[in-house]
Amino acid sequence: MENLSHMNRELLIRSPLFEPLHCVLQRLEHDRFPTLDDLNLQLSEQAEIKLLSGKSLRFVEQGLGKLAFESQYEPRCYLSGEVQTREHNLHDLFNALVWLTFPHSKAAINARHYRALTQAASSSQSQRGSVRDMATLFDESGVIVACSNSHLAKLLCDFKWKELFWSCREDVTAQMGFYLFGHGLYEKAIQPYVGMTGQGLLLPVEVEFFTWSMSQRMQYLDERVAEYLNDATHCRDTRELSPVPLLGIPGWSNVNEQKEYYDDQQYFRPVRRGNNSKSNNE
Repeated sequence: MENLSHMNRELLIRSPLFEPLHCVLQRLEHDRFPTLDDLNLQLSEQAEIKLLSGKSLRFVEQGLGKLAFESQYEPRCYLSGEVQTREHNLHDLFNALVWLTFPHSKAAINARHYRALTQAASSSQSQRGSVRDMATLFDESGVIVACSNSHLAKLLCDFKWKELFWSCREDVTAQMGFYLFGHGLYEKAIQPYVGMTGQGLLLPVEVEFFTWSMSQRMQYLDERVAEYLNDATHCRDTRELSPVPLLGIPGWSNVNEQKEYYDDQQYFRPVRRGNNSKSNNE
């Protein structure tokens, strides 16, 4: 898919994988790939998005060549509010759409990157590290898992996929919500494949959460995830995320309507020895 044709756009709007982005997708033009002007227009039509530095967000062309620290992707975003975005690039388009949907969470991730980078620069350490690895993994492949049932959350953390997605199928539909966050994951979801896996951040919610409109749920989750990410004691290791085999989620694929589908241990892998992923219900 190289553009957002009318048919493809409508297919995305009907897909449960793209449900968090439906409100934004519905506002895009039907017959052409969104431009930077289109994305900035979307910004102007909703509440102002601010970075934790206080700068207002806007989408700009990507800088080229070797860049000074303050002009590199994360520092430039934090210091100036400018998100470098390549035109006619699906990966960057989905990044922008996630900014428009989860602005507080994206700002929190950017701030974590900026703090880690400035600390590394001042101490001559590597620019990578567990905090940035965690932020990058969630930013690219994250799934927000809202759950009002602690038993279901434990089944997910324990990799009890068949029990969760088949034996507890009705409970999962009523008491769990899976909302793609990672923009890299959205790009993959255009052509879903067996093996596609997200990295889940589990958040406890009240059962009433599932009666709210999609826009209300997205706003609530955005605020909750941002609050979690802005706590420096959280999200310091990728093991805090729980793998989620996305095509096992009830309603997300026709093939998972057969019990035997969940016997594929290449996809629905058993718990890893020493696995430390956990629910934020704890």
